[in-house]
Amino acid sequence: MKIKQKPIASAVALALLGAAYPALAQQAAKAQQLDTITVTGIRASVEKSIDTKKASDSIVEVITAEDIGKMPDKNVADSLQRVVGVTISSQSGGSGGFDENDRVSMRGTNPSLTQTLINGHSVASGDWFVLDQVGLVGRSVSYSLLPSEIVSQVIVRKASTADLVEGGAAGSVDIITRKPLQFSKQVTLEGTFGGVYADLPKKTDPQVNALVNWRNDAGTIGVLAQGFYEKRHLRRDGQEILGYGQISPTSALATARPDLANVYYPTLIGSSFFEQERERKGGMIDVQFRPTPGLEIDLNAFRSHMDATNYNRNWMFWGSRVIGGDNRIPATYTVRNGTLVQADFPNAGVPGTNAQYAIVDEIYRPGTFSETQYANLDLKWQTGANFTLYGQIGQTTGKGETPTQQVFEGDVFNTGARYSMSGLSHPVDIDFPNGNPSVFTGTRLDWIFGASPAKTKDKEKYAKADGEWTFTQGSLTSVKIGGRWAEHTRNTQQVAQGPNFATDPFNPANLPAWNGETYPGNFGSNLGGGNFPRQPWQLDPGVLQAWGDLHSNRDPVTRQYWPGEFSMKEKNYAGYVMATFEGQGWSGNVGARFVRTDENVLVNVAIPGSECGALAPCDVPGAITTSAFGSFYQNEVRNGDNDFLPSANLKLDMGNDQVLRFAFSKTMARPDYSALGGSITADDTTLTGNGGNPNLRPIRSTNFDAAWEWYYAPRSLLQVGIFHMNLQNYVAFGTYQQQLLNIRDNTFQTYTISAPVNSKGTVTGVEAGWQQPIGMGFGFQANGTWAESEEDRDCHVTVTDPCIKDLVGASHTTYNVSAYYENHGFGARVNWNYRSKFFVGLDRSSPQYQDDTKTVSASINYTINKNFSVYLDGLNLNQPVLKYYGINTDQPRAFYDNGRQYYFGLRVKF
Repeated sequence: MKIKQKPIASAVALALLGAAYPALAQQAAKAQQLDTITVTGIRASVEKSIDTKKASDSIVEVITAEDIGKMPDKNVADSLQRVVGVTISSQSGGSGGFDENDRVSMRGTNPSLTQTLINGHSVASGDWFVLDQVGLVGRSVSYSLLPSEIVSQVIVRKASTADLVEGGAAGSVDIITRKPLQFSKQVTLEGTFGGVYADLPKKTDPQVNALVNWRNDAGTIGVLAQGFYEKRHLRRDGQEILGYGQISPTSALATARPDLANVYYPTLIGSSFFEQERERKGGMIDVQFRPTPGLEIDLNAFRSHMDATNYNRNWMFWGSRVIGGDNRIPATYTVRNGTLVQADFPNAGVPGTNAQYAIVDEIYRPGTFSETQYANLDLKWQTGANFTLYGQIGQTTGKGETPTQQVFEGDVFNTGARYSMSGLSHPVDIDFPNGNPSVFTGTRLDWIFGASPAKTKDKEKYAKADGEWTFTQGSLTSVKIGGRWAEHTRNTQQVAQGPNFATDPFNPANLPAWNGETYPGNFGSNLGGGNFPRQPWQLDPGVLQAWGDLHSNRDPVTRQYWPGEFSMKEKNYAGYVMATFEGQGWSGNVGARFVRTDENVLVNVAIPGSECGALAPCDVPGAITTSAFGSFYQNEVRNGDNDFLPSANLKLDMGNDQVLRFAFSKTMARPDYSALGGSITADDTTLTGNGGNPNLRPIRSTNFDAAWEWYYAPRSLLQVGIFHMNLQNYVAFGTYQQQLLNIRDNTFQTYTISAPVNSKGTVTGVEAGWQQPIGMGFGFQANGTWAESEEDRDCHVTVTDPCIKDLVGASHTTYNVSAYYENHGFGARVNWNYRSKFFVGLDRSSPQYQDDTKTVSASINYTINKNFSVYLDGLNLNQPVLKYYGINTDQPRAFYDNGRQYYFGLRVKF
């Protein structure tokens, strides 16, 4: 016997889908047949998801609100990791790995190739980490700003259709929010009141979400208001190896030890201790008006703001100075896999000479924040028996800002140093035999650095109109035609603070006061073995803030860091036509979308000192001569591209509840805004940096998909799919050399800059999923994806460009297993997620991979009565250590432990 939703549940699903996906809603209506059986809770959500997936003409995956509400997920990305073919990452850029997943990608591709929409429209985003604000992060939305409580349904589209907004070469994720008229009662009150306990910082913080919905009895007008306040403390214990350099064959070290020529060495090895306090607050309002059965108007607005003050400390062996700069000859050393994995450097020099073995960074960022917001108006007007007009207009803005960085960077003298690497088995053994990292002695100020202030603003205005004709006779069921316009701007501003020489911060008498504080006694206790500094000294953040305000130069004119700034404007125009068809045992759609993209990038260009000296008049038109980082002018780079994007989807009913699907599409994604920007962010310690490329072309992909689905029992599904993506103009990473001013010593030096370049690539894979209720309230879900991906490049290994053919974000294997129980008011769920290694990108001009990752989460809940229930969710229960490495596993890059998190509280509904 087939099972279907209750009429109310069906009406909810159809009203929801009808607002954003009319064709999909029509298909869902056909699935509502036969007898009615009441199903609630997790099982109801599984049934809704399966029904929507089965009814769709294209290849989709669906999550419903019950999935998110009754799984241990605190943002939408956490829930999406359990969808077939979807992968997530907790690292957006240079910030490193954290406990909360932040970016979403599909089928082994870069997150920037997966488009995130809310109610069918784009959403701007911001980042809290300063290097992500001014560096290469780009178009992918930060899911840390999207609480799961706003969600009614998530539709993951793996195959494109002509009416879908372009921008997702790999696919799209559409987050559907709740609508006022979908509620059955006139007044609804819902709330979650609880807290979160993080076991590493040992802090408990409040988590509050509340919703009020009103609709009139006639169902013609409704108002929804939702608010959230979520605070939590983060602590991350880690060891970071911040890049690898190569020993020059002409250096004094290679001359003395020829076997060390071209060998890689660690530039910095540090005990990294990070703390942060996050406060996510905001809300949503939705006004839905249906004055006649054929007319519906919906106004939806959302804002999420996250305060993210953070404090990062790092006590580091200074390899780029000891090995790369001073060419010190180690007493003993070991080379393995082309890397100097062990070395012993005896103490040398006297205080005040060039004998720095360690360098310490204490960086406090008060007032850091990120936010996203939008306002959107939707119109649906059925003007006749067979014609419906759809309209949408709105604006979205994202921001990320670091008002100040309070920085103390100190040199540590005459300690000697020795280190030994053991791959990824445990952190690097590192010892300073003649020094004590726990005591603030033998230290002097090296420099005051940092992007402070730094901010990025991301803004888009958009409008679209669609018309749909429906037909009741013949195989042609509908024809849609429409167009869309959007204008996107992005602006990055950066001040590179330096020391205020007037206050003499280099005088030993003016060093910040140390109160004897060190890292916590249990620092690094879960990172595994390894003898490394576990209790270095640290400064009180209040002392560091007062000291930094006194001794830092943040003049916005003279300290304007123009190499790290850019601005751009992008205009997009699109038009499409699409037809849907249906016959006995089959249905599908075919269409084409035409897209015009106009890029306008403002690039800062350096003026050589011979042309524009500090005392000589400058003859370059429009030259800006006030920055300490040299004179420059702004050059406008314009590019335009046209894309023709055909698509076709076919669904075949094979009988016995089996469905075959085939899809073909050409898709496109535009390069990250910051990749286009042309800005450069440089590291004066390692002489490396990141830059942009304003001449990047849009990424184009030709996609083929096929899937078999068997709906063999109620709430049961067995599915297998294959996919292939042929990527043109794929954005990969390359490097180049550039002369830049080193603000540490005021001289021009050669930097290795990592920059995006257009390339080619392919992704081919298989995905499978199985959902099965067992009985007596038990059930399970399992899925896996296996993908082969490769960048098509002329692979050659040189000193400065190791050949990396892996696509960014591409894991070969991902799989998820979930088991649940729900009966007699009690529910429980356990989730296991695995993702194999993947290429993160170039960091400080060095390749970086994330190693295999396994996570376990669980949730339990108990329904007291129809109005109250309690819950307890546990995340990262296996306390995973996130591990990163370079060209190979003999080059570890980072080890991070974020601890476990426990969410608990009371759910209320009236």
